[in-house]
Amino acid sequence: MKLHSLLAEDLVLLDLKSRSREDVLREMVDHLKTKKRITKGKDLYEKLIQREKLGSTAIGEGVAIPHGKLKGVKAPLFLLGVSKQGVNFDSLDGKPSKIFFMVISSPDNPGMNLQALAAIAKLVRKATALPGRILEAKNPKAAIGIVREEEEKLND
Repeated sequence: MKLHSLLAEDLVLLDLKSRSREDVLREMVDHLKTKKRITKGKDLYEKLIQREKLGSTAIGEGVAIPHGKLKGVKAPLFLLGVSKQGVNFDSLDGKPSKIFFMVISSPDNPGMNLQALAAIAKLVRKATALPGRILEAKNPKAAIGIVREEEEKLND
């Protein structure tokens, strides 16, 4: 799975304003709703909060992968958010999360959700420069290009 091919420039937020986990999730969900990618913002937000209560989706190294399933989503939605100041996401390493890869998929296709989560985790684990490079991205197109470059390095 090529993560960069799932990213769209209008779903890259390089300047999240929120300072708490709940607010980051709400800001990202509101963006999906504004861009008309979802219609049930409240439902999605509640599902994301419920998932966080099971255990933080922060995987360390400043990265979190909030995710959930939402009826009516045909293709997986992949949103990249950046918080320059960082947000406490209860990461195991204790570091604030600055890069957020949100994955929303259909409950009818759980395999797609798992593939996306595994691909993100692998990329973050192996492409150690990725979070820092994304933080430096000047625009959404550049951020997507960085994800593509880091993915290509892994496939060399």
